[in-house]
Amino acid sequence: MQAALNFLMLHWKSLLGWVWLLTGIYLAIRIVWQQRSPAATLAWILALCLIPPVGLVLYHFVGPRRVERQSLRRMRSRALLASETDLQALRANNPHPPVWATQHSRLIEASSGIPPSSCSKVERLLGGAATLRSILQAVQCACQHIHLEYYIFEPDQTGKRLLSALTERARNGVKVRLLVDGVGSSALLGWRGRAMLQAFVQAGGEFAVFHPARLDRWRPLVNLRTHRKIVVVDGSIGFTGGINITDEENEEQLPKTAYRDTHLRMEGAGVRWLQYVFMQDWVYASGKHRFEPEVLAPHAPGPFAVHVVASGPDSDGQSIHQSVLHAISIAEQRILLTTPYFVPTEPTFFALMNAALRGVNVQILVPRRSDSWLVTVAARSYFGVLREAGVKIFEYQGNMLHAKTLVVDDNYSMVGTANFDNRSFLLNFEIAVALFSPELNRQLADDFVHDLGRARLVAFNPRSTQWYHRLPASFARLLSPLL
Repeated sequence: MQAALNFLMLHWKSLLGWVWLLTGIYLAIRIVWQQRSPAATLAWILALCLIPPVGLVLYHFVGPRRVERQSLRRMRSRALLASETDLQALRANNPHPPVWATQHSRLIEASSGIPPSSCSKVERLLGGAATLRSILQAVQCACQHIHLEYYIFEPDQTGKRLLSALTERARNGVKVRLLVDGVGSSALLGWRGRAMLQAFVQAGGEFAVFHPARLDRWRPLVNLRTHRKIVVVDGSIGFTGGINITDEENEEQLPKTAYRDTHLRMEGAGVRWLQYVFMQDWVYASGKHRFEPEVLAPHAPGPFAVHVVASGPDSDGQSIHQSVLHAISIAEQRILLTTPYFVPTEPTFFALMNAALRGVNVQILVPRRSDSWLVTVAARSYFGVLREAGVKIFEYQGNMLHAKTLVVDDNYSMVGTANFDNRSFLLNFEIAVALFSPELNRQLADDFVHDLGRARLVAFNPRSTQWYHRLPASFARLLSPLL
């Protein structure tokens, strides 16, 4: 024993070097094996080699991961069969859709596995107060089941109001399932929400946590979050969009500071795919596979052509990223993009710039100051080149702008949970709805114009600003893949 200790004392530097080297080689092989982009792969390898302790910690908690999930094959077969009936009726009413619409839906289906569908009604909801009222109305009328999935579900006045309504319906025999993210909803999972959740479960409600925030080697704290906001009532009414369950987004609770946000209320066949996405996440997080027979009940097709787009690190399809890229590439007249976090991937950055260079009216609306200083600074590092290409960038001067909408020409738009950044496109679980409707396109375009009334055109050129502005922006931009 003493000889071994003496050997360690004499050669500890050499042993540490070998551990350093072998660990670096092992992690480098793991990174290369994932076949990510060359730039990201090299960046991670350099971080691990040059600053091993820091690089190892960063890779452990924010590095790229793949998530393996169980497939609901039987449920998916039922959904696809019902969807084919919907599509046949939809094509009968509109036998010759534009080529771009057909190709766009084909791309979404190929990358996400979700086919196009339709809705009998689609309503866009502005603000948390209107959204909460609409959700509560649907919940109070529920007869069979209510499914909810949220990134942020706070135990504040807004959360208490909704959870009380859910508890009441569970007590009356409605099957209620609530899934929340382990990081975004940490307050609900703490002592503040304990009594509320206890009452909910005792009333018959089911509750699950998506990736509990634990400091272990399986659960990175920052990435792999469910950023989705989904509500499905009786399989026929669905909600999704940017609005979480929190007083911060409820004008009735915080009229002076509530976020500006957009949500969707849907009825009809398209809700089936919000339901299916929720079911996948529920099975993954809870381990429970049993659902009621009516969860994927058939619906008559409606006049609104829609396509639910779901993406996440459980698939290489990058369906939201791909659909946004394609929508930008087919634009002929205008692109109106609203996003709270603008840290574009390299493909989306060049797609916006190319659209402006070919004469498309590209306008981007971002908050003057988001709730993340680093993201705000990083976003401004992209403004100069985009402005030189002809992109108009506006900074919203009102409360925090949290809406995530895209309007292309006169017939296409998208509303969802994904921000315009690497995290939403590649690292977190997101959902969006592509809308092939001139009416909804016009409404969202009007919302954009209305918001411009509280925005200011970015007139400065970041390239010519003082060094103390450019330097932080340049460093923040290096962190873009992590933001």
